[in-house]
Amino acid sequence: MASPVAVVAVPLFLALFASLVSAQISIGFARNFSFDHRSPDVTLCSQLIRPAGYACSEHTIQTDDGYLLALQRVSSDNGNLRQNPRPPVLLQHGLFMGGDAWFLNSPEESLGFILADHGFDVWVGNVRGTHWSHGHISLSVKDKDFWDWSWQELALYDLAAMLRYINAITSSKIFVVGHSQGTIMSLAAFTQPDIAEMVEAAGLLCPISYLEHINSQFVLRMVNMHLDQMILAMGFHQLNFRSDWGVNLLDSICDGHLDCNDLLTSITGKNCCFNNSRVDFYLEYEPHPSSAKNLRHLFQMIRKGTFSKYDYGIFKNLWQYGQLQPPEFDLGNIPESLPLWMGYGGDDALADVVDVKHTLKKLRSNPELLYLENYGHIDFIVSVHAKEDLYNHLISFFMSRVKSSSLR
Repeated sequence: MASPVAVVAVPLFLALFASLVSAQISIGFARNFSFDHRSPDVTLCSQLIRPAGYACSEHTIQTDDGYLLALQRVSSDNGNLRQNPRPPVLLQHGLFMGGDAWFLNSPEESLGFILADHGFDVWVGNVRGTHWSHGHISLSVKDKDFWDWSWQELALYDLAAMLRYINAITSSKIFVVGHSQGTIMSLAAFTQPDIAEMVEAAGLLCPISYLEHINSQFVLRMVNMHLDQMILAMGFHQLNFRSDWGVNLLDSICDGHLDCNDLLTSITGKNCCFNNSRVDFYLEYEPHPSSAKNLRHLFQMIRKGTFSKYDYGIFKNLWQYGQLQPPEFDLGNIPESLPLWMGYGGDDALADVVDVKHTLKKLRSNPELLYLENYGHIDFIVSVHAKEDLYNHLISFFMSRVKSSSLR
C-alpha cells in the first residue's frame, strides 16, 4: 500500500523524511523519540530557546472549543534592546510543523531569534495536535473526535485564541508571521473583523489561499486518485509519523516504489539554500501530528480551486452551513487598512506564483511583495541565506509600521 504513504508525504517535513532516506541515514530513531511521553520539563523553551541564550516563558491557552495550546514568549537577553521593547510578533508554523520550526537553524539564521535580537516581543504559536500543545479539556488524542478539525478550525479558533491572549497580556496590536499553512490560517482569520482588529500587520511566507495551480506533479497524482478519502476510509484520523505505522509507511516510500533522490524536489519544488547536513537535527523535532481531515480539506482546495470552508457533502453542508456548497472565505473582507507583506518563490511547487497572483487580485489592499526566483517552499523557513534574502526585508516592513504607529 505505497500510495497512501505518498499522500501523507506531501507537506514540508515529510519531504525531509524522504530526503533523509535518500541520504541513507536511518530514521528508526523516530520511533524512540516520543513527545507523547516526554517529561513535563521537556518544553520548546528548554530544548531550543534557552540553550541558545534567549529568555523564554511557557504559556497555555484554551480555545473556545476546548483545545489547550502552548505559546512561548521569547526575548533577547540584550539589556539595551529590552529598554525599548518593540511590539509583539506571533509566529505561526506550517503543516506537520510546530513552533520549533522558527528556531531550527543557528540564532543568526532563524527568524525567531532574529526578531528577538531586533527587540520584538516574540510569541510562538503551536496549533492543536502538535507535540508542544497540551491536548483538550475533555478529549484524549486517542479519541476520533479529538482529530475532527481542519485548517478552518485552526484559523477561527486557534489563531483567534492566540491573538486574544497576546493582546490581553501586552495591550498591543500584534504583528503576525505565517508560513505555508500558517498563511492559510492568517488569511482566513483576517476575513473576520473581530480577529483582524487585533493585528497591526502581517508577513506571509509562501502565501496560500488558492491551490488550483499547484504544480507538484507528485501531489497532483495523489489528489486525482482521491487518496485523502482513502486514508479516512481506512480509519486514520490522526496522521502521526512518529508512530510505528507512520515510520514503516515512510520507510516503504523508497522501497522500490519511488526515486527518493528526486522526491523532495518533486513535492516542494527545487530548494536553492536548504542545508541537507542538518536534516537529522530537524527530525529530532519534526514532523508533528495533524489530522486526516486537515489533509482532505487541503486536497479539496486543489480540486475545486476555491478558498472555502470544509466540504462535508450536500446534505451535511445544508445542516452545517445552511447551503449546498461550503461558504468561501472572501479575501475582499480583509480590511484594506491592514498592511500585508508577502514573500514567494519562483521554484515553489506548492505556493505557485499563479495562485499567489490570484490571492493578490482578491485583496482590496496592495501588499508589499518580495519575489525570490530561485527559492522553493522549504527555503522560506530554513534557508541558510534567509536573513539576507528574506528576513531583513520583512523586518524593515515591520519597522516601518512601528514608526508609523508611534506617530499616530
